[in-house]
Amino acid sequence: MTTNGIDASLLLDNYKPPEQKTGNQILGKDDFLKILLAQLENQDPLNPMEDKDFIAQMATFSSLEQMINISNMLEQWMQTTQHDALLRYSEWIGKNVYWQDGEAIKSGTVKSVSQKDNQIFLELDNGTVVAANSVVKVESNK
Repeated sequence: MTTNGIDASLLLDNYKPPEQKTGNQILGKDDFLKILLAQLENQDPLNPMEDKDFIAQMATFSSLEQMINISNMLEQWMQTTQHDALLRYSEWIGKNVYWQDGEAIKSGTVKSVSQKDNQIFLELDNGTVVAANSVVKVESNK
């Protein structure tokens, strides 16, 4: 006796959509310019793009370029700021620092300063490593 069943691979629960493979997911200003030029080359000469559409696209391109410039400047500033932070915290070497550890306030003398994952750490003379942002007080070691 034969039964006609539904093949399990045809059930909706087992459906896996085909993976879409595309190029780079990020369009830069060069890609935008290529699209704009292709659009201008292929427009109908009897029905050209309206002025307002062209101005809107140029404004979009200008905005894109400014965002890229701001991103580059912010990246440079972050690198400089991180380096400056390391130098600023290096002034704490040889000084006593106090930090909150649960309910207790602990202290130690800073031996060295390091940076990891954009965060500053202080190594103390007793071997303890403390995040600089957890310090609540710094005092001169007399």
